[in-house]
Amino acid sequence: MKRLLLILLIAAAILSAGCPKTTTPEEETPPPIIEDNTPPEAPTQIIADITAQEASALIQDNQGNPDFVILDVRTPGEFAGGHIENAINIDKNSETFQGELNNLDKDKTYLVYCGSGGRSASALAIMQELGFMEAYNMLGGISQWQAEGLPVTE
Repeated sequence: MKRLLLILLIAAAILSAGCPKTTTPEEETPPPIIEDNTPPEAPTQIIADITAQEASALIQDNQGNPDFVILDVRTPGEFAGGHIENAINIDKNSETFQGELNNLDKDKTYLVYCGSGGRSASALAIMQELGFMEAYNMLGGISQWQAEGLPVTE
């Protein structure tokens, strides 16, 4: 009987030692902090070709918008011969072209054109590399613009 009592006492001691300790709220361990090191999603760059009619609609939609720029990349002489109203001129063939582009606000929206679409397509590729967020190349350039009866100013 003593032996049975001793075995029961040992079993009780073992069982009570395995019971978890109750804690007060101050003693509770907070849940682990899981950091999300995923970088925020970068804004989407929009670099696209559009038709003269789409360019005209874009201009109309952005009347008075200070964040919209019409960029003529022809020579100053070509620009003086007639250009889209409110366009600014930066000569694609100039040695300072890339530097002048780089000084522009990359968060604005740009409509880029030239005589027939070649220089403006090249300018758009440079703008993409420089990190411009939204820029459009007008296919066919000012030649197509005028062929469709759209207005130019001198």
